[in-house]
Amino acid sequence: MFETGSDHTGDGFRHYPVLHREVTEFLTWTAGPMRLIDGTLGCGGHSSLILRANPSAELLGIDRDDDALARTARTLAFAGDRVRLVRGDFSQLDVLAREAGWNSADAVLLDLGISSPQIDDAGRGFSLRLNGPLDMRMDRRSPDSASRLLNRLPEEELGRIFRDYGEVQRWRLLARAVVARRTERLFDTTADFAGFCDDVLGRARPGRLPTPTLCFQALRIAVNDELGELERGLEAARRIVRPGGRLAVISFHSLEDRMVKNFFREAEMDCVCPPKCPICICGGSRATLKVLTKKPVTAAPDELAENSRSACAKLRVAEKIKNPGGME
Repeated sequence: MFETGSDHTGDGFRHYPVLHREVTEFLTWTAGPMRLIDGTLGCGGHSSLILRANPSAELLGIDRDDDALARTARTLAFAGDRVRLVRGDFSQLDVLAREAGWNSADAVLLDLGISSPQIDDAGRGFSLRLNGPLDMRMDRRSPDSASRLLNRLPEEELGRIFRDYGEVQRWRLLARAVVARRTERLFDTTADFAGFCDDVLGRARPGRLPTPTLCFQALRIAVNDELGELERGLEAARRIVRPGGRLAVISFHSLEDRMVKNFFREAEMDCVCPPKCPICICGGSRATLKVLTKKPVTAAPDELAENSRSACAKLRVAEKIKNPGGME
C-alpha cells in the first residue's frame, strides 16, 4: 500500500501507488462500465488511476481507517457519484457490496499492509523510527492497541505472536523478557519498545533489517488480525467477483504472499485431496480461479528508483472461471 510521489490529495501529501502501471493494466482489461471494489482503499492511488483510465468505472472503496477515508474522499472527488466510500473491514467486502446494492463486482483489489501516511504519523504508533504511542490500530475503534497486548497477554501467547507473525528467531527470550519488564514498568511508546528489542535481542548486523522491525511487524499483525482478515477477505472476494472478473492482491511480506499464493493455487485445482489419497475426499471440487500471474509481479527498476518502499511489493492476479465444472 506504500505510496509516494506526485501530489493528488490537495493536503500536501505526495504519493504514487506501488505497481501502479501493472495494477491499472490488469484491472482495466475490459472497456465500458465496470464495478471495482478496493477493499483496502488507503490513499486511493490505484482507484484514482483506474477511474481516470475508465470513465465508466464505478468504485466501492473500503477502509477501516477513518483518516484514510477522509483524505481519499478529496483525492477521488473528480469522479463524483461514481465513488462510494465505506468504513469497514475488507473481510466483509461481499456483505458491504450487497448493502451498497452490488450483487457482484468486475474486479476486487486488495493492497495489503500499511500506507505511508500511517507510517509517517508518529501518533499512529506504526513506525519504530518515530517516537509515539504504542498503538498500531488501523481501526481506532478497536480496544486492543499494541501496548495493551504487550502489557496483558501471557508469555506463551506473546511468544506465538513473535514466532508466527514476525518470524523472530529468539521469540521465547523476547516474550519472557517482556513479561519480566512489564512487572516493573509498562510499555507505552514506540521508542521504548524498539530500544527494548535491541537490548534483549542485540542490534542487527549491517545489511539486515533492524532488530525491532520484525517485532513491530508481529505486533501490528496481531493487533489488526491481518492474516485472519486476509483469509476471510480472499474468500469474500471470490464470492463477489463475477465470472470473468478479476482479483488482484498486493502483499509486502512472505506471510501474506504465501497465503495468497496458496489460495490461488488451490482455487485453480479441480481436486484438492492430498496427492497420495486413494479416493477423493474433497467432494470433487472444481477450479474457480485461473491464475494470470504464475510468478508474482514486482516493481520495475524505474519504480524502485522513485519509491524504495515498493521493493517488497508482490502482485498476484487471478480471473474467476466462467463455468467451473461446466456450471455457472
